[in-house]
Amino acid sequence: MSASLRSSLALAALLGLGGCSSTAYYWQSVSGHLQVMNAARPVQDWLDESQTPAPLKARLELAQRIRRFAVSELQLPDNASYQRYADLHRPAVVWNVTAAPALSLKLQTWCFPVAGCVGYRGYFDERQARAEAARLQAQGLDVAVAGIPAYSTLGWMNWAGGDPLLNTFVAYPEGDLARLIFHELAHQVLYAKDDTVFNESFATAVERLGVARWLAVSGSANAQRDYAALETRRQQFRALTQATRRELAAIYEENQDPALTRSAQIAMKNIALENFRARYAELKTGWRGPAGSTAGYDRWVAQANNASFGAQAAYDELVPGFEALFARQGGHWRAFYDEAKRLARLPKDERQKILATP
Repeated sequence: MSASLRSSLALAALLGLGGCSSTAYYWQSVSGHLQVMNAARPVQDWLDESQTPAPLKARLELAQRIRRFAVSELQLPDNASYQRYADLHRPAVVWNVTAAPALSLKLQTWCFPVAGCVGYRGYFDERQARAEAARLQAQGLDVAVAGIPAYSTLGWMNWAGGDPLLNTFVAYPEGDLARLIFHELAHQVLYAKDDTVFNESFATAVERLGVARWLAVSGSANAQRDYAALETRRQQFRALTQATRRELAAIYEENQDPALTRSAQIAMKNIALENFRARYAELKTGWRGPAGSTAGYDRWVAQANNASFGAQAAYDELVPGFEALFARQGGHWRAFYDEAKRLARLPKDERQKILATP
């Protein structure tokens, strides 16, 4: 799946700080984040430097306009985040490992004192991520490893310069760059401990609503056209993956016919995944125009399993509920944030039930 389709999504490895039982994991979290912070310099420094390539200057200037729009129009936090830039010389800032049982879409979780329990484990080193994935696979789990272009420190690091712009996403098409910045800033507005689905669905709703506003007010005709093509592709792919998730969930249903053996369920699962890949191959034959390569989608589909389907669900399951909540607040951002915060104070099951029936 492309980085933009993942919506840049992670709170990442830093959430392990302060409580992971593994010293090695704790160390890679601390040192990896410090390396990112140390590599970042103020955007103005890059703009003033004669050796900064002109295309990079243009992207940084665009990112700063998007950042100001996030404050003035979307009422997102006005702080140090996304006012510095770092080139990490790698394609992702972290790699997230997710895992799920062979016959379930429920993700394995890792728990930390500050962040609570999350359905992934982040690594700043891809080799370490893949080593962890191999360890989990040896336990019989479905495992996915995804490179993540950005993560949020939830505003905790603004005193030290905040979350920076990165080479891993700054060259995104205009609409997707706006999506990412809005999504990550939304995590600084609201974070409910132990509820990845709530947190990511909220941020995804903010990004979708926010980018529609950005393109309507500030986007060029080219940006609007390109984003429309990308969004059409995303919606088509999302519909396909959602249908497959429902099919897999039915196969794994606890109330299955008791005569259905584990081997039979595995066989049904494999058929469902084969059908998914066949439907995707047919779908992408109609993808033409400026939306770019299908390589990211191709990789995701080729490796798709319970872990990847389960991880994707976190980012879209409650989005319609949040979008309906925004509409009920008359499209007023502060009122929307206040109501979302009120929901976050409710018990997890209660708030998810409210949002699931908008």
